[in-house]
Amino acid sequence: MIVSTKGRYALRVMIDLAEHPGEGYIPLREIAQRQDISEKYLESILKLLVKEKLLTGLRGKGGGYRLSRPAEAYTVGEILRCTEGTLAPVSCLAGEEMVCPRRRECRTLPLWLDLERVVADYLDGVTVADLAQQSGV
Repeated sequence: MIVSTKGRYALRVMIDLAEHPGEGYIPLREIAQRQDISEKYLESILKLLVKEKLLTGLRGKGGGYRLSRPAEAYTVGEILRCTEGTLAPVSCLAGEEMVCPRRRECRTLPLWLDLERVVADYLDGVTVADLAQQSGV
């Protein structure tokens, strides 16, 4: 599984907002500057996060974005599923239903299912608060 820039930037934004909890709504421009992300690209990511109710957005003067829940209530897995669509390591597991015609004979399917479970368990066990508390490497 390769996480796209959309997924990586979404995580950075969520951590950024978690690090500024008492500041109310944070303007897009401030987030973009702190994270060195293009405002236009960031806007598309923020719209997705608001649509999925991970963030709350407010337009106009004094507007911006903030977390809609406490940072401890967000998992990395949840955010990556929102931005990437799936955590599946192979395309045959990526859809709602496994439609692979070789499913019954596939010797590798158990491997991919186990890998998907391990990745999901790990990413669902790490919260935005956990990441916000870590210092840079």
